[in-house]
Amino acid sequence: MRISRLATVVPLTASLVLGTGATASPLALTLPPPTGPHAVGTTALHLVDHGRRDPWGAPDAPRELMISLWYPARDTERHPVVPWLPPAAAAQYAIDNGVAPGDLRVPDTHGHDGAPVDRCGRLPVVLYSPGNDSFRSANTAVVEELASRGFLVVTIDHTHDGLVEFPGGRVSSPVPDGPATGEAMAGARVADVRFVLDQLTALDAGGNPDVDGHPLPRGLRGGIDLARVGMFGYSAGATTTAATLFADPRVRAGIGVDGAVTGPVVTAGLDRPYLLMNARASRQTLPDLATFWSNLRGWKRDITLTGAAHGSYGDLAVLLPQAAPLLGLNQAQVEAEIGTVAPDRSVAVQRAYPTAFFDRHLRHTGHLLDGPSPRFPEVVFTP
Repeated sequence: MRISRLATVVPLTASLVLGTGATASPLALTLPPPTGPHAVGTTALHLVDHGRRDPWGAPDAPRELMISLWYPARDTERHPVVPWLPPAAAAQYAIDNGVAPGDLRVPDTHGHDGAPVDRCGRLPVVLYSPGNDSFRSANTAVVEELASRGFLVVTIDHTHDGLVEFPGGRVSSPVPDGPATGEAMAGARVADVRFVLDQLTALDAGGNPDVDGHPLPRGLRGGIDLARVGMFGYSAGATTTAATLFADPRVRAGIGVDGAVTGPVVTAGLDRPYLLMNARASRQTLPDLATFWSNLRGWKRDITLTGAAHGSYGDLAVLLPQAAPLLGLNQAQVEAEIGTVAPDRSVAVQRAYPTAFFDRHLRHTGHLLDGPSPRFPEVVFTP
């Protein structure tokens, strides 16, 4: 189970050596169900930005992206749930981790493919950007929770920075790392998010930006509240989040989950709400993050999950312990990757604090982020 690198300034301290032995039946992984009052729907969209050339694609090829929409849904009975990764990407994911594709079955999500939108008013929007070498479904436990509580969550694959499957089974893998690649990818990521925001405007107006004409779920038109847009990102996605807020005022609030901050936003700061959720990336370990924090002029909080490692944030926190027997990992090796936080507590924290943040700044409700809570004694607030 590969872990997203903490941008390029904080190297991954450990890599996993995974087993390859065949098993009688595949190990089926599971994700915890969301706890909100709504069922969850989802749909994937294939987008092409004809205004940009893809630096890592074929000559003169436009930038193409895969995104998923996650939303409160109704009448889900006739709509099957989607897998965590589509088939070709799931097979490549297993191979990348040294596991025969037939030995490991990725989890099903709780998102019902194409189910109608449950219109509980116009839906506030939350954008999600994954880490390096990662993919848009890597934080599904949190994404589903937000959708089940009435948000439209848009997860974005940054092509060539992670594993992406396009319609027809075509799989794009990450390009090699390097200083030039990293700088170009950082810019491409922000441009990806801004392009996706433009497509949400088209969706709300009744258009269908999917280049393959994929049917859209009923209820999207007129149901997207683009005056209430937030964003969160993990690792390199945290870097993308801060840079996007600096570049685009349409994003009103952001969360950086255990990631660095680079570029002009470090010294310019932001005037909008920002939450840091830390493990390895903190103001004590990253000087640029400390400078960024000092230049934030809006509401801000800095919280740390006690006992966390970089891999504590995201679905890996619950999937790696399940897969450990197949992978031949002992408890110490698992804890080296996801910390000593119990998986259920990790998920509880990951869900509660982003939900509280977006409730507070997009809906103007909730008080969990006022200070330490007896419900979450493992969460420490840093002044």
